[in-house]
Order: sequence, then structure tokens, then C-alpha cells
Amino acid sequence: MGEQCQKPHISAGLLAHVDAGKTTLSEALLYETGQLRQLGRVDHRDSFLDTHSLERTRGITIFSKQARLSTESLAVTLLDTPGHMDFSAEMERTLQVLDYAVLVISGTDGVQAHTETLWRLLRQYGIPTFLFVNKMDLAGADRVRLRRELEEKLSEYCVDFSRPRAEIFEQAALCGEAVLEEYLKTGEISRTVLAGLVREEKLFPCFYGSALRLQGIGELVRGLEELTVEPRYPETFSARVYQIGRDRQGARLTYLKVTGGTLRVREQLSYEDPEGRCLAEKVKELRLYSGTEYQQTDAVPAGQVCAVLGLSATYPGQGLGAAAPAKGPLLEPVMNYRLRLPEGCDPMLMLPKLRQLQEEDPMLQVTWEERLREIHLRLMGQVQTEVLKSLVKERFGTEVQVDSGQVLYKETIAEPVEGVGHFEPLRHYAEVHLLLEPLPPGSGLRFGTRCSEDVLDRSWQRLILTHLKEKAHLGVLTGSPVTDLRITLMSGRAHLKHTEGGDFRQATYRAVRQGLMGARNVLLEPFYNVILTVPGSQVGRAMGDLRTMGGELSQPKPQGDMMELRAKVPVAALG
Repeated sequence: MGEQCQKPHISAGLLAHVDAGKTTLSEALLYETGQLRQLGRVDHRDSFLDTHSLERTRGITIFSKQARLSTESLAVTLLDTPGHMDFSAEMERTLQVLDYAVLVISGTDGVQAHTETLWRLLRQYGIPTFLFVNKMDLAGADRVRLRRELEEKLSEYCVDFSRPRAEIFEQAALCGEAVLEEYLKTGEISRTVLAGLVREEKLFPCFYGSALRLQGIGELVRGLEELTVEPRYPETFSARVYQIGRDRQGARLTYLKVTGGTLRVREQLSYEDPEGRCLAEKVKELRLYSGTEYQQTDAVPAGQVCAVLGLSATYPGQGLGAAAPAKGPLLEPVMNYRLRLPEGCDPMLMLPKLRQLQEEDPMLQVTWEERLREIHLRLMGQVQTEVLKSLVKERFGTEVQVDSGQVLYKETIAEPVEGVGHFEPLRHYAEVHLLLEPLPPGSGLRFGTRCSEDVLDRSWQRLILTHLKEKAHLGVLTGSPVTDLRITLMSGRAHLKHTEGGDFRQATYRAVRQGLMGARNVLLEPFYNVILTVPGSQVGRAMGDLRTMGGELSQPKPQGDMMELRAKVPVAALG
């Protein structure tokens, strides 16, 4: 590690639509930089990063993995992410710790719908992006068409860095006035300026080649060396958790990136668990993983990614030290499923086991439906369903089934409303006043307090906020979870003798319910953005089908010999 840390270091993620060749590219990068002596292949089930049996059987990446590579002038932590839509949440969690991304595009398929989704995510997360157009050795990979497609569907500032430097400078000069001025004066643009444009997401370097044939890999590596800038980090300790996993012995691993200061072995970390309880735990071990292998280290400086042993209740998206928590995910499951257990299997014994899987994938949202006496969970699609069943059998030795899913509706409110909750049976008392306010779509739930400590002690206020966060609050229209709300504690009362912690739980729940009952409620239906590419002769039929489903269509666009249709369609209609 010592040698790598003396060089500039970046964390770079590989993202792609499924089957674009992303894992093959990671193999090629490791081979090109001398980290591998022999190339593995996805179809041979011996790739360096797809190490889980499920990944090798299915030939897809399911779990984000990391590898460490080094060139003469740059050290890189490479994070390979899933490409299949069903595992988008796993991919999105990794975005929180990236300095740069390499978006891989199939030269034969071009820019797919999921590629555009990845592009929008990268822009929303503010991650500078390189593009590698793969499979250029195959028939049907038209470089001119692909270059035009990148510029039209992603950005006009996708610049082909395999062209002569004069042409690169000419196109890059259009990225800003200062750059244009330098170019007009000198006829060139400095490497520092180009790297700055990439960092500011004003320029997106594109490389073409074949990962399987090791074509274009050297050019991509040189591009990473020349066009990246190591971020600067504060001295105060901070870190971002992006993944929870377990090693071969079952020990819990917290994968994180240190974003400030240094993390050391035996250091004590204080943090809040998902229920809002304060914990203080000691770092027992620090591991630097590359594939399945790792090396232990005594300290991890800012900018490095590592796995930590000793933390029992961390969760993806959590900020440690001075780091704020991450924003909620932009991609979420839209289907809810019932888990069917084999005869004789006690659901109360299976539930905590499933919570282990939820630690690793919070999007599962495993819940116990008391009224129905059933375990419910959320999944992205059929592939994730099959993987979940395999994981439960492999990890816990239980064969489960998953019923056909139901669409996940949500509810919100149209205007602010106040809710008041009392809980006052004999020798108990608590009173809570909440303000419920609507937020813009996609905001999720936010909690806060405007209550004076002269009115209600800080410890009681913290307890109320904990109770607000610990429960999925259900709307009054369909019983669906509420979202896009800010819930603020405005006031409350406790009794000196008769108030206990559980009293505020009941008063808080009642305040939320009372507020929702008096609000103007809105039902939110999930939609898919659909892109169809069809022959011109089938456009009318396709448009008719989409309208029958309740879809909102945009104007068809020509795409070579085909026509592209874009529509917003209710998930329920696509079943």
C-alpha cells in the first residue's frame, strides 16, 4: 500500500448496460497494468471480480467488487458494478464513493435505455465520466454512427480521444470561453486544462476498442493517467459507507471510503444505528480488497476504499465522523412480494436471517405484516427474485418461494397540516404536535424539530424523532407508505412522574395518523419510462398499444432504419 499511496489516487467505477462487456473491461485493465498474469473470461467463469457462484453461473455481476491497480503515475481503486437493471440499487450505492466513472457501451448495441439512465445518474451525482465503446471488433460496430449517437443521446461534449490531437483540441475548445481563448492563442490546450474540463463535467473523453482483444485498453489507461485529478480531502476524519458484506467466515464487513483524515485500527468510532441509537465500537481490522484477496493495514488515508471489521450496525449511505448521510436512492423497487416459507419453517426464526440480507441490500425492505402473518419484501424484477431464492438457500439452507408481486403505490399530501397525538391511560402521559408539509417528488421523508427545549426536553425530542424514523408510516387512502413529506416536531408535553419512553412512541404515531386523516391526500402511482425501437411500419401499432396501457407518448424519432418511441407507462399496465 505504501507505494500506491505516494502516487495520486482515484476511485473509479465501471458502469454499463448488461452484456456491454464491463467485467471483461475490468479484466483487461488489470491485465494491461500488470495486476493479472492471465486473462479470465465471463463465459469461462474464471473472471477476477465475478467471484460468487451465482455470478459465475449466470454470467452477470450481482455484487459490487473492488480491485486495486497501479500505473507508473496513478493508483486506482477500481469498482466493478452490476449492469443488470434488477441490481441497479447495488450499482447506485457505489456511486457515493466514486471520483470518476467509466461508462461502457456496446459497439454493436449502442446507447441503450439503461445507458441513458446510468448517464442521468452520473450527472445527478456529479461524477466525471469517461466512455469506453467496447466490441468494436464485431460486425455492426459503426464508429461514425456510434459517435453521432453519443453526442445526440448523452452529450455533445463526448469527445473522441483516439482522433488526432488537433481534432481533439478543436472540439474541446467549444467547452468554454477561457478554453477557446487558449486554443486560439496557442493552437493547443494544456493537459491541466483538459483534466479540469473533465473534472467539471464539461468534457467526456471517449475511447474505442475491444476489451476481449485488448484493443484500446492502453489508450484508456493513458487517458485516466492524463485526464484525472486527485481530489483534495480535509484533515478531519470522515467516511462514507457504501456496502455491507460478509467474508468467507461470515464476519461482517463495512465497506467504506475515507473522505477526510485517516482511519486507524483500534480507533473507536461513534455513530448512530438505523434506529437512531448511539453506538461506540472499535475498529478491529482494516482490509484492502482486490477481488477475493486482501491485505491488512494499520491505517487508511483519505481517498482510499477499505473494508472494516468491528462495526455491527452500520448501513449503506451512512456518514461517519464529519460526513453527512447520503441522499436517498434515485432508483427504487416498484413491486412488493410475499415470501412463502416451506411447511414447518417458523417465520419468526427466518425474519432475523432475512434482515442480514437487508443489511447488504437495504432496498429489500423486509417487513413482517402482523395482520396477514406474512413476510413481505421489495424486489426490482425476476432475476433478483431468483438470486434472492438462491442466496437464502445457500446462506440459510432454506428453500423459499416468492409470490407474484403487487405494484407499490405511495401516498403524500397536497398541503400542510398539523397532527396532534395524546397518550394518557392511567399513570402514563405524552403529547406530541407535528407539522406535516408536502415536499417535491422524489424527496422521501425528512424529519426535524422546531420545538423549544424550554417546552420539551432535548432527550424527549430525540426520542420522538427516533420514533418517526423507525416506522413505515402508512397513508389513509390505500394503506400505502407515505413519502415526499417533511414532518416537524412543533411542540410536546411530558409528565414529571408518569411519562415513559413508550408513551411518546404511541403519541407520535397518533399525531402522524391524526394529521394524515385531516389532510388532502394524494395517491402516487409508479411509472416506467419506456423506449421502444421498432420498424417504421409498426409505429402506429406500437403507439396504439402504449396508449391502451395509459402511456403518455412523445413524438417518434427516426433512428437509422428504425423509429424510436418514448413513453411514460404505469407499472401496473406493464405487469
